[in-house]
Amino acid sequence: MEELTPRQIVAELDRYIVGQREAKKAVAIALRNRYRRRLLPPELRDEIMPKNILMIGPTGVGKTEIARRLARLVNAPFVKVEATKFTEVGYVGRDAESMVRDLVEVAIRMVKKEKMSEVSEKAARLAEERILEILAPSPKRRRPA
Repeated sequence: MEELTPRQIVAELDRYIVGQREAKKAVAIALRNRYRRRLLPPELRDEIMPKNILMIGPTGVGKTEIARRLARLVNAPFVKVEATKFTEVGYVGRDAESMVRDLVEVAIRMVKKEKMSEVSEKAARLAEERILEILAPSPKRRRPA
């Protein structure tokens, strides 16, 4: 992400999303500003609040796809929820807190998948070595008397 400028982010989104130029530009700038804020020393970081974006518009204009593609671009978790199905805690239906739980679960799965891919090659090699050792053990060495 660090090497992507807002213009490059918009260009990447343009590969998948037609139109919505202003929306793509707004999310690209917001994303870049969040990254730049993380680079600041902690005492300054607390003084600069990140700006959130609320995308509104009719069905089918690309709001969800912009968010999905942006999340994929920066390897961030993404959860799509239908907010009308959520209720206050204590009422019938899903409570709004479950949105956060869903997002955390997606993030955990992403980290697990990343960690598994980091060790899978080594694990396969070690498993193969162990199986070969069991199937064809090396000759035992004699101990000097």
